[in-house]
Amino acid sequence: MSTHSNWRFFGFAAALAAAVGVGYFIARETTPAEPPPVAAITPAPAQSDELKLDDSYLAVVGIVTQRVESGNLSTDVLAPATVNASPNGVAVVTAHAAGTIVRLAHQLGDPVRAGETLAVVESRDAASMSADRSVAESKAALARSTMAREQELYGQRVTPRQDLERAQAELDVAEAEVRRARAAAEAAHVTQDGRIAVISPLTGQITSATAALGTFVQAETELFRIADPNFIQIEATMTVMDAQRIAIGDVAKVATPSGDTLDARVRSISPTLNEQTRAATVVLSLTGRAQPLSPGQILQVAITPKNAAQAGVVVPEDAVQNVGGRNVVFVRNAGGFKVQPVVVGSRGGGRVSILSGIEAGETIATTNAFFLKAELGKGAGDEE
Repeated sequence: MSTHSNWRFFGFAAALAAAVGVGYFIARETTPAEPPPVAAITPAPAQSDELKLDDSYLAVVGIVTQRVESGNLSTDVLAPATVNASPNGVAVVTAHAAGTIVRLAHQLGDPVRAGETLAVVESRDAASMSADRSVAESKAALARSTMAREQELYGQRVTPRQDLERAQAELDVAEAEVRRARAAAEAAHVTQDGRIAVISPLTGQITSATAALGTFVQAETELFRIADPNFIQIEATMTVMDAQRIAIGDVAKVATPSGDTLDARVRSISPTLNEQTRAATVVLSLTGRAQPLSPGQILQVAITPKNAAQAGVVVPEDAVQNVGGRNVVFVRNAGGFKVQPVVVGSRGGGRVSILSGIEAGETIATTNAFFLKAELGKGAGDEE
């Protein structure tokens, strides 16, 4: 009986030990792993709102600054425009007489000065005018000699007064003929050797040249066209309703294809409409410094009527850059530029209305302002 109890005891102990071991193994395998240590998060450095730049850098990359002006695009009149030569800045040059071109001194694109010879034409009419001038001058010389002799004889009381008066009348006629012959020759630009000199009437550049060596031309044939780049005008095309809002003297901004903004002023408004487009034409003249505009260029103008409200400011579209999801402009300061967030309104004609952020009179970067944006990005990268 005692032996049987011992076996029962040993069996119970072995079963308990086995249960404890299995439980430990299960608990060890199902215990969750300890999470790895969390790395410390370092906040990104804030982007600087100041740019320290030398004036030499601005000159190298071509950054242009200008003062902010008050304006309101919602009241401005926007219109396409073209550059044309003003009436006193273009000249059509002809030969003034029929003949053959025997010499060409200039060609298309050459700069010329007023009074400079462009070509020489050999002309029968010119030879005739030269001969008339020579004959008239000879007759006048003879009449002066006769007049001097008659005065001497009359002074010696050898000839009557009637002979002196007749000599004076013949001299007056001869001198009038000389003036007529010389005026005709000068109007046709007849040279001393009896040819036609084709003369430039103004200083400028040859924009058209149809003359060819050896060509026979008529007196009214156009040989050259010359334009003076200093005498140009801008002609804007707009609807009648827009034209009625504009008055002579209204200020305007002209946007060029290169991104420049020029100051202009309304000079005249056409009283009639274009027959094809039924649009009005407004003529503007540039103010301030001269600009290299050429006839034929296409522009965009924004005219501000005098009675328009001037709430807000207007800047060139290139001045507004997007930095970190914000619309900003670069305001000039003593050390360089300050990044100034702005609230943008309407856009048009290469300009942007700024509702808030800057005021009229401040100086901002306009042309090539994106270089400043790039410099700002480089500065943030250096800090990192």
